[in-house]
Amino acid sequence: MAAIQEAAALIRAGGIVAIPTETVYGLAADARDSAAVARIYAAKGRPSFNPLIVHVPDAAAAERIAVFDADARVLAAAFWPGPLTLVLPIRADAGIASLVTAGLDTVAIRVPAHRAMQALLAASEAPLAAPSANASNAISPTHAAHVAASLGANVPLIVDDGATTAGVESTIVAGRTILRHGPVTAEMLGEVLPVASGATAHVSAPGQLATHYAPRKPLRLDAVAAGHDEWLIGFGAITGDDMLSSSGDVVEAAARLFDALHRADASSRSRIAVAPVPEKGIGAAINDRLRRAATR
Repeated sequence: MAAIQEAAALIRAGGIVAIPTETVYGLAADARDSAAVARIYAAKGRPSFNPLIVHVPDAAAAERIAVFDADARVLAAAFWPGPLTLVLPIRADAGIASLVTAGLDTVAIRVPAHRAMQALLAASEAPLAAPSANASNAISPTHAAHVAASLGANVPLIVDDGATTAGVESTIVAGRTILRHGPVTAEMLGEVLPVASGATAHVSAPGQLATHYAPRKPLRLDAVAAGHDEWLIGFGAITGDDMLSSSGDVVEAAARLFDALHRADASSRSRIAVAPVPEKGIGAAINDRLRRAATR
């Protein structure tokens, strides 16, 4: 349909679109493009950087991104396409933006069953990161009208394919543990694999731990200059060994955040410092993540 082609063009250009899945409407971007993923967070408004679910067309595409074991293959064979997300080790050559995984070495991935999302995956030829298409802390959307009411002009295109069928977010499983309950129930999972039922979620995805991504090195915030043996990550007028955004663009800074932290952690300096980032818009998410990263 024309809407899918328009949506695919926006995805290829680094944009975001709202698209239905069988669970809820998602706010999708190319999962390989950190700047596009940062636009998701900016559109949702003052979010935390939780890991995002990567949507792919089939199990073969999933195996090019994540490392599957026998248990994961059993679950995928039983419930994909469908509302089951698997948290698995990410491949070194997966090409997924670090902002999607929030700096973790795992990726949350699923094969959706909805015709519109599958059509967009095919037309865009991209793995799609897609959290729920609503403002941060708002009710998840199950109709296109919900997306419009919640996000308004923050989303350039909403593909309207009616109400979603499941109406709640996907079940998330890591190994044999249910991290989030959803349409694929514990009973359904238990028919194919023994799982731990009722776990709620001190989880590796989507990131609720206080030290969600903590570098190995001590991290100092609000630095205006590098101290002794510090690797300085700059922002705006404060230049450093690396830069989140020389122009002071918080969306660009969000896109570069985790890569910059990884580079700092791999540097020869023993400590890391980060310049102040304004507490506005997506800057609130950057500062939230930096405060978590500084907690040791």
